[in-house]
Amino acid sequence: MTGSFRQSMAWLHTWSGLVVGWVLFAVFVTGTASYYRTDISRWMRPELAQVEAVQGPELAAAAERAVAYLKEHAPKARTWLVGMPRPDHPVLDLFWRNRPGEPPGHVLLDPRTGAPAAVRDTEGGDFLYLFHFELHLPSFWGRWAVGVCTMIMLVALISGIVTHKRIFADFFTFRRDKASRRSFLDAHNVTGVLALPFHLMITYTGFVTLATFYMPWGVTAAYKGEARTFFAEAGWTTTARPPSGKPAALAPVGPLVARALATVPERLERLTIANQGDAKATVVAMFEEPHGISHEQPQIAFDGVSGEILEVRNGGLEPAAKTLTVMTGLHEGQFAGTALRLLFFLCGVMGCAMIATGIVLWSLARLPKAAERPFFGLRLVQALNVGSIVGLPAAVAVYFLANRLLPVDLAGRGDREVQAFFVAWIVAAVLPLARPERRAWCEGLAAVALLCLAVVAADVLTTPGHPLRRSGGDPLFAWFDAAMLMLAALFALAARKVVRYEAPRRKASDRPIEPTMTVS
Repeated sequence: MTGSFRQSMAWLHTWSGLVVGWVLFAVFVTGTASYYRTDISRWMRPELAQVEAVQGPELAAAAERAVAYLKEHAPKARTWLVGMPRPDHPVLDLFWRNRPGEPPGHVLLDPRTGAPAAVRDTEGGDFLYLFHFELHLPSFWGRWAVGVCTMIMLVALISGIVTHKRIFADFFTFRRDKASRRSFLDAHNVTGVLALPFHLMITYTGFVTLATFYMPWGVTAAYKGEARTFFAEAGWTTTARPPSGKPAALAPVGPLVARALATVPERLERLTIANQGDAKATVVAMFEEPHGISHEQPQIAFDGVSGEILEVRNGGLEPAAKTLTVMTGLHEGQFAGTALRLLFFLCGVMGCAMIATGIVLWSLARLPKAAERPFFGLRLVQALNVGSIVGLPAAVAVYFLANRLLPVDLAGRGDREVQAFFVAWIVAAVLPLARPERRAWCEGLAAVALLCLAVVAADVLTTPGHPLRRSGGDPLFAWFDAAMLMLAALFALAARKVVRYEAPRRKASDRPIEPTMTVS
């Protein structure tokens, strides 16, 4: 870094953005989609519309059926988790953790019969949500990779603010008829400045929510590695009890569920049963967090043998823990209503556009003269730009398309959908290496538009409960298809612009773009 402080910040902004830009684009796209994670999961399991929801006193009987299934199919599991039925997910969602080295188990049950629900196997919106902060890598490495990229993103945002001389004037400036470099620069400035508070908030809170994962040394030193004790004292969880080694029968969970529902007014979200079959078995009822920014969930812990209430957690967090739950709530946006969630989503879209235009600007600023050939590094960056900015939306569309086209009874169906996602992304990333840059952009954008249209067609043709096929169908399918049609139109328009674009003739009076502005 040489020159003035502002020039040094421009250098830092340019290279920090390029190094992690492709990863950050994937993080922003999947994170933005995760604001509608529940809706995506419902859309990817259309059979849920046929399952009748249970509520009130029926939840106790449903919990008994779940435990009966777990006793038969996972008697030696360390922990049982029972996701209770809710209006948008009216099935029992069972998950159990086995001994180290053994894969966990997962099944969906009909809450009225206790039999496996006739619902297709899919990761749903959870795949996009987990990819957002784990990149489909092992949890430790994925979270660290995203954490490093998040810190660099924060550096890029702050250095971009320092570099930008006309941050308020450029808020109202977009010259789409100018040279491509100027148009992309204006788009980068507008999308960056318009949602700047959101970009700063989402980047900072994204890192803070995993602070104890990235910096565990204080907890390790103070609690000698007993992280569960730390979380219990902070008020996030109930106190864990180690097994006694003495066998004992698990008490019926139905009465426990009934007592929990009578104690806490919020909706019962999950049961966690630890040390089942042991004299120190524990049943924890976890409720949906009250509507608000703070992301904290009321909990009641029962003795799994006697049924006595051991502990009640219903607010009252310590200041530091309360601060972290507020940060988590801000990042996930679960407190937001329909309008605010849409605003968060649109700000996320602007974040995607800011990153995309930023990494394209790097290659535009280094285009060789007409008589020169692009050097290998520039050609590679150009191909990676197409592979990330176009390839990821194409992969998401293929993921949705696979959900509708793969046989419902296919073994390992959820894994096949994820494999289709990555295969599509790899193809979209490799093809630009063999195509001229402009043609690669045009073909890629057009392909994404066609894939979005294919998702809509497949949804209408394969979903019996679609509103276009049956009166009174779930309106979710219509809203989802409308969103896909809007995306198809957006990508088709972008492809048309690339095909018809002609660089304007440069006048002698035109002033050159300042080098430092290319990284604003």
